[in-house]
Amino acid sequence: MYKLLMLSVLALAPLAANANIPSDGSAFSPEKGLDLSGSFEAQRDAIITALADGKTYAEISVQDRQKVTGSLNRISGLLGDAQSVDQLPQATKVEVFNEQELINTVLTQAREDSRLVCTREKKVGSHRTTNTCKTVAERRRDQEESQNALRRNMRVACVPGVSCS
Repeated sequence: MYKLLMLSVLALAPLAANANIPSDGSAFSPEKGLDLSGSFEAQRDAIITALADGKTYAEISVQDRQKVTGSLNRISGLLGDAQSVDQLPQATKVEVFNEQELINTVLTQAREDSRLVCTREKKVGSHRTTNTCKTVAERRRDQEESQNALRRNMRVACVPGVSCS
């Protein structure tokens, strides 16, 4: 039984290995960002899908989302019917490059902020550990809120004319 299972897995392994890997490199990858050496329309659709899924870019702001979609639309208009960026005039290439950099910068920051970080913590007075998972942006907001609360408490505690040391 084990040998039959292993033979079937090994027979299907080459099919599974090539299932999702595009040969032309035109698919969008959040790790690489927008790359105009491949198919722009395929990458554009993948970016819009990733923005809508609520996971990859969960922490992106509404303004940044609008910046990305606006830049994608501008690149689409600048490319027009051209098959590649190399066919464009130099001034248009610069505009496309600037839009590409804007998209990559915003999406890289949003993806980094959306990364989930889990920690194991022991609550005070308990020996049980719990898992706490938050995005990088949530952790940063919590830290800023606690620092602001400490600053507010320090102002209230230091009444004029009374020693605060």
